[in-house]
Amino acid sequence: MAGMLVTPKPRGIPSRSSTQLSAPEDTTDPQEPAPEPSTEGELRLEREIDCGEEVMSCRFNPSGSLLAVGLVTGAIKVYSVPAGQCVHTLKDDQSVTTRLPVTALRFQLFRPSCKGDLLLATYASGQVKFWHVSTQSCVRSLREERQTLTAAFSPSGSRFLTAGSSSEILVYDTETMKCVNICQPSPSLSVMDGHRSRIFGLTFHPLSEESFVSGGWDDTVQFWDVRLTHSLRKISGPHVCGDALDIDPDTQQILIGSWRKEENLQVWDCQSGQKIDTVPDDYRGPSRVYGCRWLGEGHMIAAGSDINICRVIDRNSFQTRGSLVDLPGGVYSLDVSPSAPPVAPLLAVTSGHEVFLLRPTSSAFS
Repeated sequence: MAGMLVTPKPRGIPSRSSTQLSAPEDTTDPQEPAPEPSTEGELRLEREIDCGEEVMSCRFNPSGSLLAVGLVTGAIKVYSVPAGQCVHTLKDDQSVTTRLPVTALRFQLFRPSCKGDLLLATYASGQVKFWHVSTQSCVRSLREERQTLTAAFSPSGSRFLTAGSSSEILVYDTETMKCVNICQPSPSLSVMDGHRSRIFGLTFHPLSEESFVSGGWDDTVQFWDVRLTHSLRKISGPHVCGDALDIDPDTQQILIGSWRKEENLQVWDCQSGQKIDTVPDDYRGPSRVYGCRWLGEGHMIAAGSDINICRVIDRNSFQTRGSLVDLPGGVYSLDVSPSAPPVAPLLAVTSGHEVFLLRPTSSAFS
């Protein structure tokens, strides 16, 4: 597990570090209470949910009525939104026995043949499970011989990808759960047409059933076709350690977050592979980014560790419009609920045992 977790965090919370598990030196005054998390600027905290255990991943369902939360012990709790009540717990003998983290959660969007939400979950044990949420039952599962760290559905939901502690990205048929292709680098180490280390980021192009991108510890973002073995091209530089790849279908721009102090949030052109901008750090200082997303037409959201902050950033000026600060630890996961303008989406941000439900104010989206 030490190889999977990736960041030092204060106050005794287990850490993720891209090398090993370590505890930072405690320089806080034991007599001085830690500040409570709070929002600044054009961001409103609507609810805080204590999940009882450290949260590693989260995801809204397609309607935005539920939020699934993956825990460090392998259980998944599903909360109603916005009441914040736990309505389902997803676990079985395998997840209870291994007690290894839930690393990624993805809802299948289009399911004409089955009623209710179907949730894809990956685990550090290598388990890949499909949960029927309302009946709390695992309907399909398989096991990979690695730590499975991330997953992605194609836009139609007919295929899904998994990746993790190996250099291979596996392509599956969703209905049969059969592996239909393995995307991997060439045997020659002199050719960088695939990853050479752990993979933490995966996302399909939102307008394509075949094209996807991936990112990981080898400081590359790779462009792939699910029908081919090796990547088509790459971006060199980004150090991706979480769900930190997002493609805007309108502008063809990729938002990439890196777990590093410098150039930790960047915008690249999907077609040319050229860097467009580097987003400046917040005035409080740099934050190593674990997760980022485009947020409507004019904003982006990014969060991570070090200063443990989540920011809503103006896409044009790169100014922080709203922020969640003084979090108990690094933000390993975030998600944005489905919404239609002019209603601002609900944001889910995880830190320690907590999930924070936030909403940008109307002025931030005016």
